Amino acid sequence: MQNISVIGAGTMGRGIAFACALSGLAVSVQDKFEQSIDDCREYITKQFDKSVEKGKVSRQEADEKKEKIQYFQELEGAVRQADLVIEAVPEVMELKVDTFKEMDRYAPAGAILATNTSTMSPTEISAQTSRPDRCIALHFFNPVPKMKLIEVICGLETSDQTIEDSFHFGESIGKECVKINEFPGFAVSRMNCLIGNEAMNMVMEGVGSVEDIDKAMNLGLNHPMGPLELADLVGLDTRLRNMEYLHKTLGEKYRPCPVLTKYVKAGHLGKKTGKGFYTYS
Repeated sequence: MQNISVIGAGTMGRGIAFACALSGLAVSVQDKFEQSIDDCREYITKQFDKSVEKGKVSRQEADEKKEKIQYFQELEGAVRQADLVIEAVPEVMELKVDTFKEMDRYAPAGAILATNTSTMSPTEISAQTSRPDRCIALHFFNPVPKMKLIEVICGLETSDQTIEDSFHFGESIGKECVKINEFPGFAVSRMNCLIGNEAMNMVMEGVGSVEDIDKAMNLGLNHPMGPLELADLVGLDTRLRNMEYLHKTLGEKYRPCPVLTKYVKAGHLGKKTGKGFYTYS
């Protein structure tokens, strides 16, 4: 796979795009919002600058790899030459299904269509395409450039060849892949959402401060990032959508904490808005 298309230039999409570009792949990034495209281009430029400073690539290599990135507002042009199309739009089933239909319409017949969903069914997302055997979920983790894992989740009709190709892609960009059977929340999100939600309940109940609960998880369980800081990084609106989906599919233990719902209603969405469980300058 040499030509990768990323649909959605938000936090996850731009991280995936950079990871692919850093590995020397040709990347097309699509987002219907011009501001998102501008933010993505700025992010990728900064990431390449950091990579040069750390000695991971030379300035010439960085410039050559940046030249292999194209930006589009229309999906058709972004996927026309793709070997793999990765959808990274918000966690709304109707939006993902509609996006997959459009990806299916314009991508080459042999291209793999992947969703970066963290909780939702790749079977349901791919069911209305003409190629369910070439559809899969590739769940990256935030921040994508640093996180080594990709969860590979197969739909009902995903072919063995698609799984094999997906593992090869992951390895080509320096990631380790694990195959997870389809079930709401998969493996990581199912556990992560539960831990994060319980941390929010503990804040609400006065068990400890935000800082102390995160510190307890960092030092007591060796988590590299506390669950509340991580929720801020992911985006509290995204976390709420995940919790609502898991509550619907897996039951009462995934009922979203009232504090999470309140923060989202207030527009306190975490790092991207400057305020969530923490305040960011």
